[in-house]
Amino acid sequence: MAIRAIIADDHTIIREGLKGLLTNKGVDVAAIARNGREAIDLALEHRPDVIIMDISMPDFNGLDATAIVRQKLPHTRVIALSMHSGKKHVDKMFAAGAAGYVLKESAMEELYDAIQEVTRGNVYLSPSIARMY
Repeated sequence: MAIRAIIADDHTIIREGLKGLLTNKGVDVAAIARNGREAIDLALEHRPDVIIMDISMPDFNGLDATAIVRQKLPHTRVIALSMHSGKKHVDKMFAAGAAGYVLKESAMEELYDAIQEVTRGNVYLSPSIARMY
């Protein structure tokens, strides 16, 4: 059965690009959100396996949206997708309930690997982030 995902990012080109790439990998992209509030609403509607969540978004950032989604849908896994590589950002996302953290500079294969790992119940960190821990 295909993994059901939601993509949440405030940049159209990122949302559409990720949707196409993930669909080509067999991931069922159930919805895309432009901000944290939409991500929460769409998560409650579609109950995805995973949400690819940008951290910096308007109308609820990814940090706040992750905390709410994880509270309401504890089986939905969240992967932060961010340009921020600092330990403070990573720690805050994991404290909010994220299961993975991938840098936007990463290759698509890394994001796909992260999706596979978190849906198996594991944690995923981009290699450059993992070296900080």
